[in-house]
Amino acid sequence: MDLCHVPATREKGWYLALMAPNVKGPNYAWLDPSRLYCHPQGLQDCVADLLQPFQGDPIDMVAGIDAMGFILGAAAAAVLRKGFLAIRKAGHLCVQTLTQPYTDYSGREKVMEVRTDAISPGLRILLVDQWIETGGTMRAAIQLVERMGGIVAGIAAICIEDSEGGRWIRERYKCAHCVPPASQPRFDRHQFGWD
Repeated sequence: MDLCHVPATREKGWYLALMAPNVKGPNYAWLDPSRLYCHPQGLQDCVADLLQPFQGDPIDMVAGIDAMGFILGAAAAAVLRKGFLAIRKAGHLCVQTLTQPYTDYSGREKVMEVRTDAISPGLRILLVDQWIETGGTMRAAIQLVERMGGIVAGIAAICIEDSEGGRWIRERYKCAHCVPPASQPRFDRHQFGWD
């Protein structure tokens, strides 16, 4: 799809066709959504779809997960007129932090961190990431927020795969994603489907 083209009818998820499959091998995610961020209407509609289930919900802050969650998270925070908190990979913040180990989608052990002065008890936080494949990264972010006394107001990602970790998150938290129900099985099987 052309980066300037806007379809006449824009159903939920129309912008998913802007994404590109992995051509670099197993060290990369199976799909790259970053091209849809280049499309002005695609990005706006993606963020609107992510925020729609939370309309009227009390949200005090939006937190995005390093690194691609920063794009959607900051965009969501701007739309909601809320502050944005970056949940970082360990070693990037020069202030006091709380850390949480986790295993990412590729099976690598990692550590993420959050500054200790940004989350006060009872603060309602919308957690945003680009994609939830195994759920390990998002679960670590949830643990950081809750260990600091924050409340997870919701979880938003372009796709929440039907993995064990994805189901764990969906069963416990209000979630939003952009994949239409009919397309979800293809995404769960890592099949692009429209190329």
